[in-house]
This record gives sequence, structure tokens and C-alpha cells, in this order.
Amino acid sequence: MPKTVAYIRVSSKEQNLARQIDEMKKLGIEEKYIYEDKASGKDMDRIGYQYMKKSLEKDDLLIVKAIDRIGRNSKEIMKEWQEITHELGADIKVIDMPLLDTTQHKDLLGTFVSDIVLQILAFVSENERQNILKRQAEGIAAAKARGKHLGRPRKEIPNEFPILYKQWKNGELMAVECMKIMNMGKGTFYRKVKEYESNLK
Repeated sequence: MPKTVAYIRVSSKEQNLARQIDEMKKLGIEEKYIYEDKASGKDMDRIGYQYMKKSLEKDDLLIVKAIDRIGRNSKEIMKEWQEITHELGADIKVIDMPLLDTTQHKDLLGTFVSDIVLQILAFVSENERQNILKRQAEGIAAAKARGKHLGRPRKEIPNEFPILYKQWKNGELMAVECMKIMNMGKGTFYRKVKEYESNLK
């Protein structure tokens, strides 16, 4: 008997899937048939997605919220769509785009329209991702041009560092004791040692 499955995705582990899960349950989809991922759409080797594909059989129905839940690369989206609908013989329904519902458009014209809409949406999805990456790169470049340090604030070399450094070098103190006094981690301590020694040259 054909089954209905859902695939949901968010881009990072910090994001919540609860809203998407609730939406799929309201459509009558059993929780065991809701496959999920917390991963970027640029990677098609997502565990939940691959398990979902393996579960699909002829005449099953896959429901997704939006086309970009499948992926962000237009070529990959088209490839996955063809594999699911033609090779596996399953149907796909995209909630946010009623035209992308292979259960409703079985005739030649309907398939033609769906294919055109799919190509446009796949392109828009990929283009949106490229624009986001471009804006991020521009923001980083602008911040660097202004001399702004990105990431965690850099820890300045403490005033007592030269004295402790000398005692450490002379074997009077162990490195771990220096770290404890200055409240530094191992990585930070040796980074500051390198900075300090470069300034001595």
C-alpha cells in the first residue's frame, strides 16, 4: 500500500524543527514517516534525506514544505526530482508551490508546466544562496578593511607575562603554572609565547 512521507530540514543544529514537524503531522503524516535533517542544503549526502529516498517505493508520496528543503543547487534539485518521480515512480508535493504536485498534473501539459516551475524555483533557490554567500564575503572584507577583528575578542598579553615567561624559560615555573596564574588555556598561552618571542626579534 502506498505511503505518504515527509522530509523536513533546517540549515543548522541551532535551529528548531518543531514547527515543520507539527505542520506535517496536521497533514496526517505519521511521525515515523517524517524524515529530518539539520544540515545545509548544499550537501545532498544528508543522512535523513538519504534514508527517506531509500524508503520510497512506487506510488508513494513525498511532501516537502518548499523546494529548497530538498537542496540549494538547481542541478541537484532537478536530478533528485527526476530520480524520485521517474526512476522510483513516487510523487512529490511541494506545500508552498501547489503547481509542484505530481499527483495533480499527470497529463503532458501539467508535467510541462511543473517542469518549468521547478526549474525556475530551483534557480531562484540557488541564486538566493549565492547572494547570501556574496553578502557574507563582502561583510567580512568590509570589516577587515576597517580593522575589525572577526570571531572571539583577542586576549591581550598580560602585564605580568614577560616576568612569567622568563621564569618559565629558566625552568623556575612550569607552563601549566603560568597558564593558571594568567587564567589562560594551553592554546592561548603558546600563541602568546609566539607573539611575545616575535616581538623580541
